[in-house]
Amino acid sequence: MTPSRRTVLLATMILLLALLTQFWASLALLRDLSAAIVLGAAILDLLLQRREPVPGIKRELRGSIPVGVWSEVKLQVTNTSSRPQWLTLHDHHPSDYAVEGLSAQVTVPADRSARVTYRLRPNRRGDGDFSGVDLVSVSPLGMWQRKQYVSLPETVKVYPNFRAVSQYTLLATDHQLSQLGIKQRLRRGEGNDFHQLREYRAGDALRQIDWKATSRYHKLISREYQDERDQQILFMLDCGRRMRHLEEDTGHLDQALNAMLLLAYVAAEQGDSVGFQTFGGVQRWFPPVKGGTVVRQMIAGTYDIEATLEAADYLEAARELMPLQRRRALVVLVTNTRDEDSDDLVTAVRLLSRRHLVVVADLREQILDQTQAARVSDLDSALRFHGVQDYLESRNKNHEQLRHQGALTLDLLAKQLPVALINQYFTVKASGRL
Repeated sequence: MTPSRRTVLLATMILLLALLTQFWASLALLRDLSAAIVLGAAILDLLLQRREPVPGIKRELRGSIPVGVWSEVKLQVTNTSSRPQWLTLHDHHPSDYAVEGLSAQVTVPADRSARVTYRLRPNRRGDGDFSGVDLVSVSPLGMWQRKQYVSLPETVKVYPNFRAVSQYTLLATDHQLSQLGIKQRLRRGEGNDFHQLREYRAGDALRQIDWKATSRYHKLISREYQDERDQQILFMLDCGRRMRHLEEDTGHLDQALNAMLLLAYVAAEQGDSVGFQTFGGVQRWFPPVKGGTVVRQMIAGTYDIEATLEAADYLEAARELMPLQRRRALVVLVTNTRDEDSDDLVTAVRLLSRRHLVVVADLREQILDQTQAARVSDLDSALRFHGVQDYLESRNKNHEQLRHQGALTLDLLAKQLPVALINQYFTVKASGRL
């Protein structure tokens, strides 16, 4: 309980009267009378304030919100007293979230409720903890302010930005993946799964014609095939220190997770099962699952994963995966490598390739491309350019070793990963290698 600004102003006026009394003794009566009135009012106001009940507080927030996106939080305040209340509220949100609209002031009529809305933007995935709400209320005569704390614990789950992912999935639902740069390739050779019969179209191969149906309907009928279904896609997601790299305020791990979710959606639409394994400080296993809920399950299983400070052990991760995934699968290893990782990664790919088809998506820092594109104008820029060139040549040699082990390699920026992975997925489906 603290004096309000009104109380401080009244006390200041009484002190001025006390000073003036030193020169004009006739003001002594006015001084004493004013002091008595102010003191009596302050005591009465204090007693009235203490008798008032604490306003009720209820927080309205979705159980899950996306990272990097502004989300609304509503505080409902209920006044159970017989007079209007003037309140200042501050919600104890996670300290590292960006916030707009706090502290908030609201006037709540007697026996009524009011709402305060503010916005917050989480900058990391995982659990966000809210502890309670600070309330500052003004006494009936406005001479005191009472600060109260209302415990209101709540935890919100901060998921990857599924709004961005949903834009991709909407295009996928509408069969407009080509707008993302994704090319669906026709399958070559035999072994297609039969889909349906349809009328002959120009360009159909002669072997597609169903002669029995043609004789029955007295017109050319072709067989239509679809890619093989019920195959398995398995992600190996590096959560080690190299995935902590930030570009455009987004870490490599976050971009890898978004790409994984998008490919999981597309693969599920194709009738395939999707799972993941994490390594590099975070050990999680999610066996391949088929169906429309796989993306939701994967979001729930990865939303709190953060890149660690540990080094990724590719060979150990491959050894752990082999007994867990016995059926042949398309293994997509998403990582960010250096020269010193080459031997370990090649050995891991050799082990995985005994049973699986492996795709290594090796993320490249954007600064490398920018350095190559920059104008060389002095000795320092020339040394920088040739240093990057040597590094990229060594990187290409490492990727060539992986290809010799039967792996498919992608050397790309993190922002290129979603489209590149889906194009690679369709290429593999069309080639029949899986």
